[in-house]
Amino acid sequence: MKKITIPVLFVLAFSLFSLSINAQKNVKPVKSKPKQIVFAILNYNEGRKVLEPIALVENGKLIDKDGENVATKEPSNFFAAYYKPSATYDVVFGGKIAGKAVVEKDAKSTECSPNMAGATVQIKANLKGNVMALATNVDVKKGSGIRRLPTTAERTEVEKLVRAEFTKEKVSASALKSLNYLNLTALDVNNDGKVELVGTYFTKTSASSRSLFFFIAEKNAGGKFAFGHKEFESIKKDEVMSGEITALDGGTYQELLIDVLDVDGDGSSEIFTITQAFEGNNFSVYSRNDGKWSRSFEGGNYHCGY
Repeated sequence: MKKITIPVLFVLAFSLFSLSINAQKNVKPVKSKPKQIVFAILNYNEGRKVLEPIALVENGKLIDKDGENVATKEPSNFFAAYYKPSATYDVVFGGKIAGKAVVEKDAKSTECSPNMAGATVQIKANLKGNVMALATNVDVKKGSGIRRLPTTAERTEVEKLVRAEFTKEKVSASALKSLNYLNLTALDVNNDGKVELVGTYFTKTSASSRSLFFFIAEKNAGGKFAFGHKEFESIKKDEVMSGEITALDGGTYQELLIDVLDVDGDGSSEIFTITQAFEGNNFSVYSRNDGKWSRSFEGGNYHCGY
């Protein structure tokens, strides 16, 4: 049997090493998919639509790591992952996929909206003013798709409850002669054929103060509306950063419905809201567990100093 000499062994080893190196060079790196995320679709000046991140989603749960908004820790990575031009997300309206949102350009170079991106929104619903929606890459479960104005009977019934709540909080009868609202929307969060009402009302208690009321109302065992969740707040002029109490009349500091989405897949959609402050936006999410509504998530995005 012919012996293999050391030089030959060296050549063979070098050849195998070279083949291994070349093989590694030809292997394309596997790109990791962006994490699941939920955005708010907001209406800005001149009808422009922008995306603003609310939270990442992990194992069916909304997360806001370390109390920071999802775009501030590693902004360059965030923009690259989520705001590539033509990146497309499902638009959720009434808890159901209703269209697409296509990223146009991120706003990282702007002074007061660095975590936002302009988007083209393809949806039949007319998103404007306080009518907003959600955008996501989450696998959206089957939602009811119901999102409408309340009927006259529904509005009349719930406004009696709203007036009673203001009275309970010692708002005067004269102030209640003019009951103002920014939103009252009928939804069906669990597709059971019974609507829930989400509302934002306020009263001008004086020239320098306002009383605010946000609520979720649903039908009780007797078929009548009752509050499943409610938030009442009185604000005076000196508590407003701008010093202008009338800023609240347009929605500042007031909690408003964005839309609903079944994040955890339990068959009941969570209710997403936004509260606009002077230095950014705050987001809340409400879940119904064992028949009771509670706030299950809070997050926010800082924009810029006032």
